[in-house]
Amino acid sequence: MTTHPLRAERSGPQTASVVTDLPFKPQLVKAVFRDVTSLHVSRPAAWAAASVTRTVLTEIIDGARSAAAEEARKRLIPKDLISAIDRNVEVEVGSAWYLHSPTFHGLMGEVRNADGALVSLRERRGARTPSGVAGAHRFEAGVRRLLGSRGVRAVPSMVRDLDGIASVFLTDLARDAAKVVREGGVKRFGTVSLVVPGEPSPAPLLKDPLLALSTRRGDGRTVGRDDVLAAVTMQLFGDLRQRAITEAAEMTRNTSAN
Repeated sequence: MTTHPLRAERSGPQTASVVTDLPFKPQLVKAVFRDVTSLHVSRPAAWAAASVTRTVLTEIIDGARSAAAEEARKRLIPKDLISAIDRNVEVEVGSAWYLHSPTFHGLMGEVRNADGALVSLRERRGARTPSGVAGAHRFEAGVRRLLGSRGVRAVPSMVRDLDGIASVFLTDLARDAAKVVREGGVKRFGTVSLVVPGEPSPAPLLKDPLLALSTRRGDGRTVGRDDVLAAVTMQLFGDLRQRAITEAAEMTRNTSAN
């Protein structure tokens, strides 16, 4: 009489429709996780990671769009990306990509070794290309969909940079989520607070509700939704972190944690 009752109960029509709107598909997210861990990744975890990546890229694109609007442009160019990051430190993510993008050459500063010799860009990149950089091309379709949803277009080099940032960020997120599973929680918890002169200081860290994610529950073989949310606390900070967690939790509220 009924068809696939467990699937309907697990997802729910509202959550399923939201998941189909994600520019970064859960299958792609799971492929990124497979690059860095052999742990099983639950569907809610993949959805949460896709949602967080969307939130981060949306914030970057909106910042770049504002910069372009000041010059009456709707087509984003690399300097708009630089402006977005300069104006909002919260979106300075996926920094491993910066060494691989012409957009950021000259902005990273000189690096010298113990003998005072200048370290070349090739040496700073390392002998092995990080998996997040190697797999950046997989994100182009999602980036273009996200750009379209924000009412803008971008030149190919800008799309490439957004590809790279998304890939490196998601790779780092997957790596930290796997670490949360292995270590049984967040063992290194840090925070950065932005204080505006004349306004009250933020609440002490001990009152931060995000600390509830620092203690893990669940088996040690599966990356669950809360493991991804805990990893977000390690990758992001400020309002962007809170919004990313809230949006991911809202999208997966009708699913189980694992």
